[in-house]
Amino acid sequence: MTGPISPSSLNPKSSNNALSFPFDNSYARLPTAFYAQQAPVPVAAPRLVAFNETLARLIGITPGEVEDMARVFAGNDLPQGAEPIAQLYSGHQFGHYNPQLGDGRAVLLGETVGTDGKRRDIQLKGSGPTPFSRQGDGRAWLGPVLREYVVSEAMHALGIPTTRALAAVETGEDVLREVALPGAVLTRVAQSHLRVGTFQVFAARGDVQNLKTLTQYAIARHYPQANGPMGLLRAVRDAQAALIPAWMSVGFIHGVMNTDNCAISGETIDYGPCAFMDSYHPNMVFSSIDRGGRYAYSNQPDIVVWNIAQLATALIQQFADKDEAVEEATEIVHAMPALLQENWLRNFRAKIGLIREEEGDLELISDLLTRMAENQADFTNTFRALAGERARDQFTDPAAFDGWAKNWRLRQERENDPKRVMKGANPAFIPRNHRVEQMIQAAMAGDYSPFHRLNAVLARPFDAQPEAADLCHPPSSSEIVHATFCGT
Repeated sequence: MTGPISPSSLNPKSSNNALSFPFDNSYARLPTAFYAQQAPVPVAAPRLVAFNETLARLIGITPGEVEDMARVFAGNDLPQGAEPIAQLYSGHQFGHYNPQLGDGRAVLLGETVGTDGKRRDIQLKGSGPTPFSRQGDGRAWLGPVLREYVVSEAMHALGIPTTRALAAVETGEDVLREVALPGAVLTRVAQSHLRVGTFQVFAARGDVQNLKTLTQYAIARHYPQANGPMGLLRAVRDAQAALIPAWMSVGFIHGVMNTDNCAISGETIDYGPCAFMDSYHPNMVFSSIDRGGRYAYSNQPDIVVWNIAQLATALIQQFADKDEAVEEATEIVHAMPALLQENWLRNFRAKIGLIREEEGDLELISDLLTRMAENQADFTNTFRALAGERARDQFTDPAAFDGWAKNWRLRQERENDPKRVMKGANPAFIPRNHRVEQMIQAAMAGDYSPFHRLNAVLARPFDAQPEAADLCHPPSSSEIVHATFCGT
């Protein structure tokens, strides 16, 4: 474990420019056991490549000059009121417990309360080493920064709870992975960065007092109606039970659903080796490090139940009567699969134009998915085409679709406006993996036009946008992305 490494000559300066953050920090007022004070490490030549003005207005940030914003979002200048810290947490990584993780390459500048009344963290990701870096360089390279910017903003446009991207900055420095790559910093915005692993670290240490403090803080910040630790567990369970079916309804695979990547807020967090499916298959895996398929597409509901069980185990440690707490927690966790199924069915009913709940709907949806897998049907394009006349063209054997569609059309006769429902549930555009990779390669060559085009199109995923029809196309055989990678 390394300590803060930036010498005084490299410490960020307090910013006197026009860029204004209305900071109202609460996490930094928690006991120092929760974090390490850590300023971002300045970079050589910051250059702003993206700034999310819509999000900035929401969280109350007044933009400044481009050069000033580049320095602030690179970590070279600290906005007035910032209290930079690296947060402590632990977590299960691929089922194995790591007793201390923490922000190894991120610094929380502080929090703002937006125009919508919601409190949000503002975090620099790739901002240099922290006491939790574990011999890492604390930096990010350009590819993962641009991927997270595009994918997180696309998820927001799809209506799926997610962290968001405020800015991306080139650093003017290389970072060394297998080869030297251009460095970058992402400014990430989240309702908080509290994770299941944040609770696990104090539970594992037997630090009951700080576990209680954290529980009270999480309830006050996210679920003020929750009644005590079990009320918090129930609220987080419900939020995650809504999130994962929403992912699945757009073919999203998180890729690394470790407990340190499971947010208490119910937001999608940490877009590392994530991907969206092209051809549907329930066992699809993209992450290069998921060799056993633990986080495959169809395993995501089971994994989130496992993650919430780890949260329950941590929360129980603060009870004097653990037997009673175990009984209640077990009941809460055991109810989760039914909630996931209920939410999954609601999402997928809408995808085939159904609102009413009827016996046989699960079998109807499952039959379609089975036929899609057998016929290499594109997930996004097949569901989008259901509102038109060309869905059968997505199947290698169109008769496979016809055999399903007869029962589907009979079922739709009992619905009011199935086409409207389908158009609202099935996007035309997702961040297809090959387009994201092409965008990254172009940016590395200095061309950011594909990056900006993707952001513009993906901001309206349910609109037809015929001028962007090429972004709907599945990859050719030479364009298929078989594996995605973490940014570390």
